[in-house]
Amino acid sequence: MFDLYIANKNYSSWSLRPWVLMKALEIPFKEHLMPFEGGTGASHDTFTRFSPSGLVPCLVDVAGAGELAVWDSLAIVEYLAEQHANVWPSDKTARAWARSATAEMHSGFGTLRDECPMNCGMRVALNSLSAKLKADVARLDALWQQGLERFGGPFLAGERFTAVDAFYAPVAFRVQTFNLPLSDASQAYVEHLLALPAMQAWYQAALEEPWRESMHEADTLKNGKATADYRQP
Repeated sequence: MFDLYIANKNYSSWSLRPWVLMKALEIPFKEHLMPFEGGTGASHDTFTRFSPSGLVPCLVDVAGAGELAVWDSLAIVEYLAEQHANVWPSDKTARAWARSATAEMHSGFGTLRDECPMNCGMRVALNSLSAKLKADVARLDALWQQGLERFGGPFLAGERFTAVDAFYAPVAFRVQTFNLPLSDASQAYVEHLLALPAMQAWYQAALEEPWRESMHEADTLKNGKATADYRQP
């Protein structure tokens, strides 16, 4: 049995990755939602009670003689893959591509993260797309088209949802929030992700959260203006 510690569903893109993977693949776990406490680093002391890094997500394997904590979204995925063969594509070529694309998302797209943070419930009209943001979106679009064309879709590495899709799931919410320009093929992929039952469950829970964290709210609007907010007041 796994315990998965996450933060606010409206904001925490890193938490979404293992959560949606485990939901979509029907890997049982118990969810522990620990909302951000406001301000940079303010949650660290609380999160260190369950996460060695003081960050989320953190997976705790409670089976066996003692508990084992696995932190960082990529480490969690690889730990799950040791026990569940369907975490990665079964085909060797697709699996290698999926791991490469996952690693690129894990370590890259810094401008996309900074200028378009995840805020599921809001819709924002950007003042403009910076040159660096355009470059990130163009790379994202090319990468998605490559996977969809090479492996036949509807997911990035073939017909099944795998870890690479989980890693790009937060980007689907970013595209929805900031109306980022994509090719028709990539936009169809975003809509396919957003329609998944696991993604719909996360989204609805995000809209129902009562918390508004000032730092995340300010980040969402630093490059644009709100056009809608679908969260409950």
